[in-house]
Amino acid sequence: MMERGVIDRFEDETAVIEVDGTTRDFPRASLPNEAKVGDVVVIDNGEIRLDRQDTSKRNSEINRLMDELFE
Repeated sequence: MMERGVIDRFEDETAVIEVDGTTRDFPRASLPNEAKVGDVVVIDNGEIRLDRQDTSKRNSEINRLMDELFE
């Protein structure tokens, strides 16, 4: 089953990923080395990969909303 999530934070060797409004813990070693907080990930049968396109769209939307808020 394929799921999408966002990396919420790292706690030692654990990656905390928000999936459908709840957080789940994954071994940090199961993520790509370049993974960082805020990245969108795809979780597919235990494999976790980055979705750079979705991460970029998400960051652009957050920046747009912040610009509107602080105008």
